[in-house]
Amino acid sequence: MEVLEYLATDGGSPYRKWFNSLNAQAAAKIAIAVTRIEQGNLSNAKGVGAGLQEYSIDFGPGYRIYFGRDGDRLVILLGGGTKKRQQEDISRAQALWIDYKRRKKKEN
Repeated sequence: MEVLEYLATDGGSPYRKWFNSLNAQAAAKIAIAVTRIEQGNLSNAKGVGAGLQEYSIDFGPGYRIYFGRDGDRLVILLGGGTKKRQQEDISRAQALWIDYKRRKKKEN
């Protein structure tokens, strides 16, 4: 699967901003999880509503990666977080996913 980061209208990536805030050990675990997603291994992913998926990483505070699937081959990384802020992170990722789909529809 191809994995891309969602880009806001200003060109910034909420996922990249979150990833860059992690310590080295957590960033390594997240990078491994993204590699697994690229390989199509979504065994740790579950739907959380509105076409959004959450990939859980059993490490530290319970890291999560939020993404949407655009067709069968494309995954859009929207953000990340921890179990503690799960609902807030899901709400933010859902808003980004809605924006992604709206902007894509405008382009077509």
